[in-house]
Amino acid sequence: MFHSGILALIAASVLWGTTGTVASFLPDTVSPIAIGASTMGIGGVLLFLTATRASNAVLRDAAARRWILLGALGVIAYPLAFYSSMNLAGVAIGNVVSLGSGPVFAALLEWLWERRRLSARWGVATVIAISGIVALSASGHSTSLTASHLPLGVVLGLLAGFSYALFTYASSRAIGVGHSGRGVTGAMFGAGALVLLPILALSGAPLLQSPTSMVLAGYLVIGPMFLAYILFGHGLTSISSSTATTLTLLEPFVATILAVLVVHERLSLIGWSGLVLIVTGITVLVAARQPPKPGQQS
Repeated sequence: MFHSGILALIAASVLWGTTGTVASFLPDTVSPIAIGASTMGIGGVLLFLTATRASNAVLRDAAARRWILLGALGVIAYPLAFYSSMNLAGVAIGNVVSLGSGPVFAALLEWLWERRRLSARWGVATVIAISGIVALSASGHSTSLTASHLPLGVVLGLLAGFSYALFTYASSRAIGVGHSGRGVTGAMFGAGALVLLPILALSGAPLLQSPTSMVLAGYLVIGPMFLAYILFGHGLTSISSSTATTLTLLEPFVATILAVLVVHERLSLIGWSGLVLIVTGITVLVAARQPPKPGQQS
């Protein structure tokens, strides 16, 4: 039976999977920088304000604060790179590269700081899922995009993947010091908002040009940002960062399905095979009993 941490991460992944499709309906005058700055900037403020006491406690703790500041760098870089990647490479490929590279970077961060050996099941699940991501990325992209944009879109997706792994790992370490997921998430995303909000002020005027744009931007802030990261913080209280990033490979699966059905991006047989591999990898991981995080009792 799935425990609450797994269910929370699955729910967060489904919400995240809607971001590219929703963002695709925003006018061309709205830049991906503005979209990223608004979602994480405004969402970060909401996360902080709804857990102010716990977030301030985290920021006052020197042991946790260094992880908060490191993770905030990932919070700042992730949305700017993520939405730019989808803009250049398409919703499907931008998502799968960004999220698909996350488990690899998370494993490297755990090895770098903790010399932690990952389980064989994690390795098998991640290899299967990433094989699916490679197939999905090789399957082609939307005809509205030029091939010359794809390499930069992939590079930005890798940057987003590293940034995602960085704030996931830093969140896990700050929680490990003894703080709640809500407090750590509020502190980290609130710190990131201090940089993202000025970027939004410079780039976000087109978001206010129509009621439709404001509604779509509001959904991105409340759903895939605010609610999803509350769920994300809860999941990290009982699951390691490497396992969490592998579980959230469900996001590119959801994003690709929506990109095909709603945005009408085309997917070949190889691409659909990649989706099957992603789901298989996640199933292998979720079917196992989750090992306790360092410092937790089994």
